[in-house]
Amino acid sequence: MLLLALDTATPAVTVALHDGTSVVAESSQVDARRHGELLLPAVDRVLAEAGTRLDAVTGVVVGVGPGPYTGLRVGLMTADTFGLALGVPVHGLCTLDGLAHASGLDEPFVVATDARRKEVYWARYDNARTRVTEPAVDRPAELPADVTALPAVGAGALLYPGTFRDARDPEHVSAGALASLAAERLAAGEELPAPRPLYLRRPDAQVPKNYKVVTPK
Repeated sequence: MLLLALDTATPAVTVALHDGTSVVAESSQVDARRHGELLLPAVDRVLAEAGTRLDAVTGVVVGVGPGPYTGLRVGLMTADTFGLALGVPVHGLCTLDGLAHASGLDEPFVVATDARRKEVYWARYDNARTRVTEPAVDRPAELPADVTALPAVGAGALLYPGTFRDARDPEHVSAGALASLAAERLAAGEELPAPRPLYLRRPDAQVPKNYKVVTPK
């Protein structure tokens, strides 16, 4: 097994290779505006560090969000392209699950990432491997008190310390954590989800109101 994992659902552009036992190479850069520019060089860098070629990859793992439309599409389209070119399966994993896995927590907690617009993407977990709610998007002040009282990881928790009173690292997802989680589940015989994006809300771009459709005469 050689899994290529990547995630662009948050400001982190993160790539890793996992050989079924451990992460063999990883690269992460935080830049919310350069996902498309940074992702492929990161893949090249990780392959070079591992001393291997892209055609040795046996599967691709991609974070499916939730996340902003543009950044999320960069990772998903790249993963799909690699899968088609290499003839290997492409697996999708919730980005919040990757953050949860990296936390290593063995108690109830919440993962919260920055959704912009003064909102967070969030989900609740029983432990680092078990999510108990579907991902959602809300203003921090509107979250239930029993959620915000829990330990919280992710950039959203660190951004709103007045709401998440026990905010902790990691701040951003790592592809190494996604790859490790995927490898663990595949080894257990689980079938991983297809790479379908979790947007949770409509894209910022909208058709202007009173838009006039021009039809040919």
